Amino acid sequence: MPYYRSVGDVPRKRHTQFRQPDGTLYAEELVGQEGFSSDSSLLYHRHAPTAILAAEEFAPPTVTRVPNLPLKPRHLRTHKLDGTGADPVLGRQYLLANDDVRIAYVLADRPSPLFRDATGDHCLYLEAGSMRVESPFGVLDAVAGDYVVIPTSTIHRLVPTGDEPTRLLAVEASGHIGPPKRYLSVRGQFLEHAPYCERDVRGPDTPLLVDGEEVEVLVKHRRGWTRYVYANHPFDVVGWDGHMYPWAFSIHDFEPITGRIHQPPPVHQTFQGPNFVICSFVPRKVDYHPAAIPVPYNHHNVDSDEMLFYTGGNYEARRGSGIEQGSISLHPSGFTHGPQPGAAERSIGAEFFDELAVMVDTFRPLDLCDAAADCEDDGYAWTWARKP
Repeated sequence: MPYYRSVGDVPRKRHTQFRQPDGTLYAEELVGQEGFSSDSSLLYHRHAPTAILAAEEFAPPTVTRVPNLPLKPRHLRTHKLDGTGADPVLGRQYLLANDDVRIAYVLADRPSPLFRDATGDHCLYLEAGSMRVESPFGVLDAVAGDYVVIPTSTIHRLVPTGDEPTRLLAVEASGHIGPPKRYLSVRGQFLEHAPYCERDVRGPDTPLLVDGEEVEVLVKHRRGWTRYVYANHPFDVVGWDGHMYPWAFSIHDFEPITGRIHQPPPVHQTFQGPNFVICSFVPRKVDYHPAAIPVPYNHHNVDSDEMLFYTGGNYEARRGSGIEQGSISLHPSGFTHGPQPGAAERSIGAEFFDELAVMVDTFRPLDLCDAAADCEDDGYAWTWARKP
């Protein structure tokens, strides 16, 4: 994350003696990216974070990927996947994936196991409900509309809270997710033109100390999954400081960039990942040129697949296509897409759009996963041929 935080008790100088009340040393753990050449945090454990008692291979739920053949736009109705509930990690139903990113949906009503993904960052978007994110860095509470970014290899547990299940869109990267570089100074400060800033970002602010022995942690790594048994609970950190930690940002704090004529999707960009971007479409004043057409023009981004998750309001450009709350549209490279028939004419004179959506644009094609077939609206591809 682009700014420094210090939580709990840390010594004045790094890598110096820091002792517990009984005189023993706290155990340091430096968590960092790019081999000591990028962001990191330094944590102080009551017990050795390296002490494991057992390790065995773990078989996760299987995910099958197939190409988008025949190539066509797709409409996925995620709420059709609702079942009796699941945990927010192992219960994820994977919809779309390539070698850079996997996108899943889950209706979660129970805590996840302790989990570490050593292959990349996660960006979780809460469509509905609330959730507590527990980690060695502390507790981070999230509500509907929040993005939560969990850095690579952070042991964490996701706990749905409140009276209703949590609806969660999970974007799992093969690398790191963060604010676009063009929003940041060379030292990592948000610049004045950025649509959000440090005041909008939340992180853990107090340590989370949990006692326990022989604690199971599931680890996803580059060669599979492993179930570890740790000698002590990993949530035993009395303090930490640095730039790398779980953090949250509300889509409702994203400040839209508008203009006299229609603005292209990069103005909505919120995060960047390896070969993909995440954008936020929020309620906003629309184009104010006297001859403006507020909905998007037909466009073909020849380098990208576009996935859009509709999470609130009315998405004017898709009216009449069957898109609803919780829908996902996939518009692949090789297909020119744009507003539904009649949308351009209807939008003329509009001053405000009340829409809420999360977009993931990938620079490699997205395959279809098992759950996509279970919730697809097969008629979507032909909706542009209908008369308005």
